[in-house]
Amino acid sequence: MVLSTLADGISRGVDGVTDTLSAPFTDPVIRLGVTGLSRAGKTVFITSLVANLLDRGRMPQFQPAARGAIRTAYLQPQPDDTVPRFDYETHLAALTAQEPHWPESTRRISELRLSLKVQPGGLIGSFQGPRTVHLDIVDYPGEWLLDLSLLDKDFAGWSADVLARIEDRPGGADYLSLLASNDPSAVLDEPVAQALARSYTAHLNAAREAGYSDCTPGRFMLPGDLEGSPVLTFAPLPLVEKPGRRSLWREFERRFDSYKRNVVKPFFRDHFARIDRQIVLVDLLGAIHSGPRAVEDLRRAMADILSAFRPGRNDFLSRLFRGRRIDKILFAATKADHLHHEQHPQLTAITEALLREARDRAAFAGAEVGAMSIAALRATDEDRVPHDGVELPVVRGRLLGSDRRAAFYPGALPSDPGHLLAPARKGAEAWLDADYEVMRFAPLPLTLKPGEGPPHIRLDRAAQFLLGDKL
Repeated sequence: MVLSTLADGISRGVDGVTDTLSAPFTDPVIRLGVTGLSRAGKTVFITSLVANLLDRGRMPQFQPAARGAIRTAYLQPQPDDTVPRFDYETHLAALTAQEPHWPESTRRISELRLSLKVQPGGLIGSFQGPRTVHLDIVDYPGEWLLDLSLLDKDFAGWSADVLARIEDRPGGADYLSLLASNDPSAVLDEPVAQALARSYTAHLNAAREAGYSDCTPGRFMLPGDLEGSPVLTFAPLPLVEKPGRRSLWREFERRFDSYKRNVVKPFFRDHFARIDRQIVLVDLLGAIHSGPRAVEDLRRAMADILSAFRPGRNDFLSRLFRGRRIDKILFAATKADHLHHEQHPQLTAITEALLREARDRAAFAGAEVGAMSIAALRATDEDRVPHDGVELPVVRGRLLGSDRRAAFYPGALPSDPGHLLAPARKGAEAWLDADYEVMRFAPLPLTLKPGEGPPHIRLDRAAQFLLGDKL
């Protein structure tokens, strides 16, 4: 155990060794990365996951809890003193208040340590007492994960990819209009550079609000202390043959390379490379509502994410992951509570089909990858209402920003995922034979029995996929 832990720490690098030595050698550590794409609800996911691991009455599909192997669970200080703590208590208070509300989204990296006393199973376990397993949950924006795909691209290639799809996306036409009035081969004029970067950033924010997922560079939307810096002041440009040394094109190329070197690589070196398991939350229902192009954009984003985990994809990543690699990745379509349970199989099937196509596109071979549909916090009840002589399966919930409860039927998802994926691949502007609606619900007041966490849909199955074998 000591030798394997030390070897593990060495493979993580100097920081990993420090973390390993900060706890007893006999205490295994699982680092779970949690990220989400475009309003997928990762703050609620982490809050509900921790609450349901502390009080496990609603976790029957999580085998360590179901068989009683987890004796107790408790929060304690995280090992990384320089990373902000995930504000679990404040977020849980928002969800369990007398008038509950959704917590504020996190827009930076944060971390939380949950320690579990686990009784080992099997013959050897019967002679041993409980051991402590630490679960370090690392929360970071999905936009940062998508940036990893930039490491495989140069400025010309990235620009060509973006300009090929930007016109029909929100704010894209405005950026192209501004770009057309400027000459990329001209000598750099900083006010022009800033105007182009602002316009492109406005496009990224508008696209994300409209349900698009593939929005890079991610730090443009979450600049933090880098706001206004040259490393965030560039934008895609059409190719210029033999650009001059002082040209706008050459300077944007330099800043793009600086972004990869000074923003992308440090995040993945210091945080991402130390993760054992990863869950990526996606708002698939929101993408379906936004139309075929948003669904195709989500598939492309999933493929880019899988490319990040592909062995040998990038020299930097190959060195980063040498001796260690994330071995399980779960893509989870959130907000399953917006559908009656009769439609959950369709939502899961569409998620699996998107993942299968993304795997093929990324030529992925590596970690075990899964897909499912979940609701980390159930905000609706189910019902059936008469409509045109038939009964529609609906969900009822409290509308966001209102005290009014409403019944909602979003439309029937197809049993064959190809009915959505085919028009998405072809770039159709709208669904031909159906409309899919989205309604935003507020959380319902909770009455929890002793030992119960917040109500959810398949959160226990997600925990089993990600953590079950480790416990």
